[in-house]
Order: sequence, then C-alpha cells, then structure tokens
Amino acid sequence: MSKPPTLALPPSGRAYRLNTSRGAFAVHEAGPDAGAPVRGTALLVPGYTGSKEDFMGLLGPLAAAGYRVVSVDGRGQYESDGPRTQEPYALEELARDVLAQTAALGSDGPVHLLGHSLGGLIVRAAVVRDPAPYASLTLLSSGAGAVCEEQRARTKMLVSALELMGDDMAGIWTAMRAMDPRDGIPDSPELVAFLRDRWVRTVPEQLIVTGRALIGEPDRIDELAAAAPGLAKLVLSGVSDPVWPVSEMDGVARRLGAARVIVPGTEHSPNAEDPLATAAALAAFWGSAAAPLDAPAQVSS
Repeated sequence: MSKPPTLALPPSGRAYRLNTSRGAFAVHEAGPDAGAPVRGTALLVPGYTGSKEDFMGLLGPLAAAGYRVVSVDGRGQYESDGPRTQEPYALEELARDVLAQTAALGSDGPVHLLGHSLGGLIVRAAVVRDPAPYASLTLLSSGAGAVCEEQRARTKMLVSALELMGDDMAGIWTAMRAMDPRDGIPDSPELVAFLRDRWVRTVPEQLIVTGRALIGEPDRIDELAAAAPGLAKLVLSGVSDPVWPVSEMDGVARRLGAARVIVPGTEHSPNAEDPLATAAALAAFWGSAAAPLDAPAQVSS
C-alpha cells in the first residue's frame, strides 16, 4: 500500500465531496493561487487499498506548476460511500465513475488523467470507453494486465480473508500487521492511525472485486492504443516494482508509443516516495501533451 509522506493539505488545498451523475465522491483539490493562470486540470485515481491521500505529496508542487489537481476516493474507497454488493465495483463500473467525475469537474483547461496501480487499470478502461474528455493519460506503476505471480498469490490470500471475514475489517487489519517485517522502519503514530482508519472504512466488496481484477485482468494495451491513437500517453514507474515488472511497463510504453519516465530511488509508489521528482515529470509531460509524439519514446531516469 502507498504511505503518503504527509497528511496535511497544501495551503491552496481543500477537501470536499464532488457531486456527479453517479454519486458523490470524496476528493482533495489544490490549484494555482487566485488570479494565476491555470494550465489544466488533473484527475488522479488511486490504487488497491489506497485513497486520495496517496497523492498528497503531489498536490502542492503541481498546483505551483499551474495545474488544478484533484485526487479522488473511488466508489467504496475510504471516504467515498459504496454499497455492500459486488456488482458496482467491476472495473467497467469504476471506469464510468471516472468519466462522471471528469464531467463534474468542468472545463478548466485540458484534462489530464492519471491512474496509480489498480487505478491504471481503471483509467485505461475509462479511456477505452471514451477518450474525448482527455488531453493525456498517465499509467503510474501499472502494467499490461494481471499482477505478477507473487502478488497474485498475496492478493488471492487477501481476497479469501475478505470473503470470510469482511464484516471484521479491524480483525483483518490486525492479522495483516502481525505479518509486517520486525526490522522495518516504524511509521509515525499519525500515519498508523490513518492507515488503519482507511482500511477499516473501505468497503470489503470493493477490495474483493478489485482484488480479483488484479489477479485476472487481461492485457488491454492494444485495445487502449486502438481506442485513443492520438492521445498523449506516459508510463511512469520506479526503478523496481514488486507488483508489475518494470520490463513489462517498458513494453507497455513501447506498444502505446508513450513517453516513459523512471523515477530514481523509487519502487511502486513514486508519487509518495519522491513526490517532487514525480510532480516535475508530470508537469513536464502535461506541458508537452498537446504536441504529437513523432517518435518512439525513450526511457529516462
């Protein structure tokens, strides 16, 4: 899971509920100072077991770069409500939510869509459904299809626990924490409390259905390329990744004709592990997103 480097919103930030045609979603938003030009709007979609707070370190730097940035809790994630049934959490339903969120944000310059990990699978489904609202798509630490074999085994174990004990999210949390490495760097009490609260408040059916998606999602990269051939695309990751191999993400970039950025010193969550470098890469990409990609992108680091 991503661990945000801070839980404090930047001075320009605010938390509110975004009302859409598919319900209300908890969001964090930050933007340029009043009167300053807005270069565009970015919608950031978190990953499995995550939340809008995973992007907290990006909000200030991207707002300072001129962007209106909105991070969202998806349906059934943390502070966004969701039903205790499984059907509403299918990826196609979550993709429709993303399109509704985009529409509700209104037009404040070009719209840049980003999905982290599972969020990458969700946003690509949204773009396959309708690429028209977007100026760019960023897949952050997200692969071509199902996660790697080791992560499939871990996710299957978690899904099984949720199916058996979904009404005792606190008990599952205690069991998961008992398996943490004993020699790891301890988290602050504030972060520990937040991570537990986020887990307990996430709807178990959301985790069950999206966990199954991580285990069995097919490769849809060719479908994405065909649906949005002219859309500017970026594949961004860390140097290593325990969820999808970095080599797989290199391949995704080649197949999409996408720009490729590797953030040094980071793994699965560059957004939390080095938000300044990640924000700089995103701002540079968004700034050039209107220009066509005339040649295959190179891997940068």
